[in-house]
Order: sequence, then structure tokens, then C-alpha cells
Amino acid sequence: MDAVVLIVVAGLFAVVSGVNDGGAVLATGLKLPTVRPATGVLVLVLMVALVPLVTHQVALTFVTRLATFDEPGGRLAMTCAVVSSLAVVTVLSAKGRPTSLTLAVVGGLTGAGLGWGLPVSAGSVGLVLAFGLAAPFAGGLLAWVLIRVLVSVTTARGLPRWHWAGFLLQTLAYAANDGQKMLAVFMIALGFSDAPLAYTSLVALLFGLGTLYGLPRAGRTLGREIIASRPPHGVVAELAAGTAVVASAAVGMPVSMTQSIAGGLIGAGVAQGGGRVRWYAAVKIVVAWLLTLPASGLLGWVLASMVKGIASVELS
Repeated sequence: MDAVVLIVVAGLFAVVSGVNDGGAVLATGLKLPTVRPATGVLVLVLMVALVPLVTHQVALTFVTRLATFDEPGGRLAMTCAVVSSLAVVTVLSAKGRPTSLTLAVVGGLTGAGLGWGLPVSAGSVGLVLAFGLAAPFAGGLLAWVLIRVLVSVTTARGLPRWHWAGFLLQTLAYAANDGQKMLAVFMIALGFSDAPLAYTSLVALLFGLGTLYGLPRAGRTLGREIIASRPPHGVVAELAAGTAVVASAAVGMPVSMTQSIAGGLIGAGVAQGGGRVRWYAAVKIVVAWLLTLPASGLLGWVLASMVKGIASVELS
């Protein structure tokens, strides 16, 4: 029964990931007509389905390095973690504070693991948090450099080629890193450690449905509020965020694509004058990020403790 519940929750999580992440991944590039929204969604979904067949190290990090969920009660603990992360993201989004679903999942997994009494690796959690903190700064620094290079070496006619390169790199990075949190939940629910095409395709399909639903509204904060964005800013943010996230995926460290994109936009804006950055929107996002992990961790701990207590009473 606990497996069935987790499968349903995993499916819902994949759809919500599409709503929350899909539009944000595509929004920065919509200032240019090079990649049409329908093409963007299709490429992103294909990447989510196919890239884990080559590498799914980040999914394994979610499953095995933060806490050990293959022990008795692991599926229920994972369910508590996912429900907690979805609840926190939903509440913050409803209050106009878009946040990172990846941060919420890391907090939820850690809290639920502790609440259930599962082995939790403090070292791995700390390492994941360190990479998560570094990613937006890395994206910002890369964008600060790249916007100067791009402006000096390309023209408006040549910008679409850079846009395609940045878009493909960004979608590859998402599928190799941030998007694998969805696969991780299905790995626990269905009990597999590899990444069969049937399962990655299911994840991609659900993610795509969520992206189609959320795309008209998604990415407003990233695409419009953070900076007075021009097409080069979006292209540079794609290149910078994609590079930072791919580098993290290479060592199996999950980081947030939305955080990296935000860092890239800010870095590109600062390089051309800090007045382009709307700092009130940036501060609003950072505050949401700071709230997300402890809130999801606390909620995951409370929920897992309660469910474990109820399960223990029923078995006794």
C-alpha cells in the first residue's frame, strides 16, 4: 500500500515540477523567437527522458547519499518528504514568493529521514548545500564575463546561434541534474536503481504536462522582474546557468536550475550597470530560498514522526 501511495505522490510531484521548473527553464529564452515555446517544451521533455539513460548520478544522490530510504519504512518516509516539499513550495508560491523545488526536496528528505530514524549523512547534506549555495554565484560570475564577450563578438543576426547553444546546454543541464529529483522519487517507489526508458519516459511525460499547464504564467519573476531584460541577458543566463549546473551534475551534486538562472540574469545585469537589476525582486527570491529548506525540513520531520508513530501503533 505504501508503494502505491508513493507512486501517486511521485506522479503528482513530476507534474508540479513541470509547472514550477519547466516554464522557468524556458522563460529566459522567450525574449528571442529562435526557439518557439512548442519546440522548447518538446526538446526539454526529450532531454528529461533520454539524458538519465546516460547518467543518473544526481538521482542516486537524492536516493542514497542524503538518507537511506531502502530500509523498512523508507517509502513512507520518502512520501512524507515529497509531500512536505510540495506543501512548502505551494504556500510560498501562493504568497508570490517563487522558490526552488530542489531546495525543498533536499530539506524534506533530510527532515523526513531524521523523523523516521533513518541514517542521514550530515556530510553529504552539507556538501549538497554547499554546491546549492555556490551554483547561483557561479552562474552570476560566468554571466558577468560572458555578457561582455557576447556583446563584443556577436551581432543581432548572430545572436540566435548563441541562443540555440545556450538553450540546448540549459535543457541538457536540467535533465542531468535538477530534473532528476523526479526520477529519484520513482526509483524509491518502484524499487529500481538504474533508469529504464519506460520510467524516464513516464517522468518526462508527466513533467511535460505540468510544463504545458504552467508555461503561460511561469518564469515571470525570472524573465521580467529580476532585471530589465534584453535578449543577450537571456542567452547569457542560459549559457552560464547551464555550465554551472552541468559541472555540478558531473560530480553528482543536485543544484537548482532556477537559482542558477537567477544568478546568471543578475550577473549579466550587473555587468552592464547595477541599475538594471531590480533588487527588490532579487531579495524576495533570496528570502524565499532561505525559508524553503528549513521549512520543508521541519515539516518533513514532523510529518514523518507522526506517520511513523501511527504505523507503530497499528502494528502493535
